[in-house]
Amino acid sequence: MYWIWIALSLTLLVAALHVYFLVLEMFLWTRPLGLKTFRNTLEKAQATRVLAANQGLYNGFLAAGILVGLVRYFEITIFSLVCVVVAGCYGAWTVNRRIFYIQAVPALLALGAIWLAGRNLH
Repeated sequence: MYWIWIALSLTLLVAALHVYFLVLEMFLWTRPLGLKTFRNTLEKAQATRVLAANQGLYNGFLAAGILVGLVRYFEITIFSLVCVVVAGCYGAWTVNRRIFYIQAVPALLALGAIWLAGRNLH
C-alpha cells in the first residue's frame, strides 16, 4: 500500500517541477533567478525569450497531462511521464547532462514506483 503513496508523491513532484519550469521559462527567463538557473547572460536571455516561453508552455502541458491523468485517465499520466523521460534524455544529450538528473530521473522514479504499486495490488 505504501508504494501507491510513494508513486503519487513522486508523480506530483514531477508535475510540480514542470510547473516550476513553466514559471522559470515563461516569466523569469530574463530575471536574476532565470539567468542564474539557466546560466544565461541578459543579452542571450533577451534574444531567446520567445523560444523559452514556448518551451515553458510545453512544460506546462506536461504538468497538465500528469495531473489530468491522475484525476481522470491514468494512462495519460503514464504517457506524460514517459514524455518527460524522453524530453529529459534529449535535453541531456543536446544541452546539458544535468537535465537528465533534474527532469528524467524523477519521472523514471515515479514510473518505477507506479509499476511497483501495481505489482503489489495483485
